[in-house]
Amino acid sequence: MRGRAGVLVSVLGVALVGCGVQPTGVIGAGEPATGPTRGIRLYFASDSGLRGVPVLDREIESLDSVVKLLAAGPPPAEQRGGLTNLVHLGGYMVTGQGARVTVHLEDPYAATGRDQGTGQLVCTLARAQSVLDPRVETDDVEVTLHQPEGPSLGPYRCAEFLDG
Repeated sequence: MRGRAGVLVSVLGVALVGCGVQPTGVIGAGEPATGPTRGIRLYFASDSGLRGVPVLDREIESLDSVVKLLAAGPPPAEQRGGLTNLVHLGGYMVTGQGARVTVHLEDPYAATGRDQGTGQLVCTLARAQSVLDPRVETDDVEVTLHQPEGPSLGPYRCAEFLDG
């Protein structure tokens, strides 16, 4: 039995060596990818914090349309995975210029400003603004919520709402 095993190992060794693939040194390919991926993401709430869901099937042309998609809630598969929508807005208009995004609300904002619903809105709009204006990085975008009465909320950055 030992003889057969030795022959098998020898045959496999010869086959592997004879395949023509020669060892090479380390090949440099630059720095590893860092930061968020590109493309629109909608952020939804979960028990473990905010999670981004890529928007693959639509072309986004305005910040208002991104908020409309966010308000529709997560797709069924993501709902089954525990994601939910905590953003509840009445009328609104969203404007963005450079690294600044402003949400003009028609009704008072019901959330505290330091909650997952606000985080969903801020992170979704920050990501969308960086896609619509490629000169802007998501992490640099500041989102402010202007209420019809009372103080404005923000400016907020997405990083304030992400764990880790």
